[in-house]
Amino acid sequence: MITSTDNDRLVLVRKLAQRRWRDKLGLFVCEGEDLVAAARADPVDLLVAGENVEAQLLARVSSAPHPPRVIGVYRRADLPGPEPRPVLLALWRLTDPGNVGTLIRSADAFGAAVALSNGCADPTGPKALRASAGSIWRVPLLEFEAAAGVAAFRRLALVPAGGAELGKLDLRGPVAFYLGSEREGLPATVERDAEATIPCRGVDSLNVAAAGAIALYEWARQNPLS
Repeated sequence: MITSTDNDRLVLVRKLAQRRWRDKLGLFVCEGEDLVAAARADPVDLLVAGENVEAQLLARVSSAPHPPRVIGVYRRADLPGPEPRPVLLALWRLTDPGNVGTLIRSADAFGAAVALSNGCADPTGPKALRASAGSIWRVPLLEFEAAAGVAAFRRLALVPAGGAELGKLDLRGPVAFYLGSEREGLPATVERDAEATIPCRGVDSLNVAAAGAIALYEWARQNPLS
């Protein structure tokens, strides 16, 4: 039973709250029974309150709003790698981890992959993991540049205004939806084949995570499962 905050296993969990340690060690932390149950790999370590660690000590190293009963440490290398998917979300410098995690969850719902540019929030960070609700284990992740090189995809940039109305576009076949940061959007240097806008009433534009989910829904509507 772990009874000291200086225990190496607890020290590791505290370190992995920081991206630099996740990058250095190739590890990340899942907090809570639901996220641990969703894992599709064996943990490097598993800490369970009342079984191998005192509950109050586990609560101290947790970043969750409510103290979890279990914390698992996992390898980034065990997450899904690139694999063929008919639809893709390509994210450009999305710095909000909640948006990144929510988009990964939406990608899971519609069978999409996700590409991340440099400058995106870490999908294995605590807030992104909670927003993904376990979908991180089922969604292929790839680099933004790799997605740009897939010739089969029609590259469609989602823009707040000035694009063709999303629902009126022919989205049949492989599509890559490009989404930029809410503050700066997609720079002109990011190549695209067309631009699409989601019409709104009462606001100028949607939250990027909402826009991505709507785009995936429209793609799925036009590409029904056989």
